[in-house]
Amino acid sequence: MARKKKQESGGGGAPAWLATYGDMVTLVLCFFVLLYSFSTLDAKKWDAVAASMQNAFSLQSGGGGAGSGVNSMIGGSLNENQGNADHPTDSDQMYSSNRVLALVQKALTDELNGEEVSVFVSERGVVVALSEQMLFEEGSAKLRPEALRTLYKIGGVLEKLPNDISVEGHTDSGVPLRSIYIDNWGLSSARASRVTAYLDETAGLPQNRLRAVGMGASAPIVPNISEGNMKLNRRVDIVILSMHPVR
Repeated sequence: MARKKKQESGGGGAPAWLATYGDMVTLVLCFFVLLYSFSTLDAKKWDAVAASMQNAFSLQSGGGGAGSGVNSMIGGSLNENQGNADHPTDSDQMYSSNRVLALVQKALTDELNGEEVSVFVSERGVVVALSEQMLFEEGSAKLRPEALRTLYKIGGVLEKLPNDISVEGHTDSGVPLRSIYIDNWGLSSARASRVTAYLDETAGLPQNRLRAVGMGASAPIVPNISEGNMKLNRRVDIVILSMHPVR
């Protein structure tokens, strides 16, 4: 009697090993996609992460070992960026302001012997304070002829510097007398504008480095309680703004 052929099992489905193979291929594909995502990481974000890691390691190890390992991963670029930091230390800032101060004092040697001009360093930069008596007639924004020589000297210093300049007019708290300006805001603004325009004309400073500000009586240097004090408050300050103000 002839043997019956074994009946083949199953229908038309794929072999079991093919499903395992498909899973492996999928995992390999995911692996390479992940590698590609790492290769296109934002450089700025990576620098930020590396800097954070370096700071953490420096605190733990006193600035050695592990921190240098982070730098090696980014090719040393982090150290270069830190060497050219946008904001220097307070000591660097003070040195810069003192250097500007020395330049202005040298240019105004004669004027600083009197009481009409003073120069000092503030948290904003170097301030050249010019009295009303030297610059203007009472209630006027027209420059005296003798003021032009001093402003010309100041302009000669400013044109050699990269700093921005803020020209700020100040008054006392009294109502302007014998003046076309009805209040201190108008008078102080006109005076600041006139000094700014003269510096622009004579020193050829770019206009985007200059600004004129009318302060009125809002920033007295002494209380307006006597004529002597009010005289001191009537002034124009030329502020040579620091490149990196101290914060």
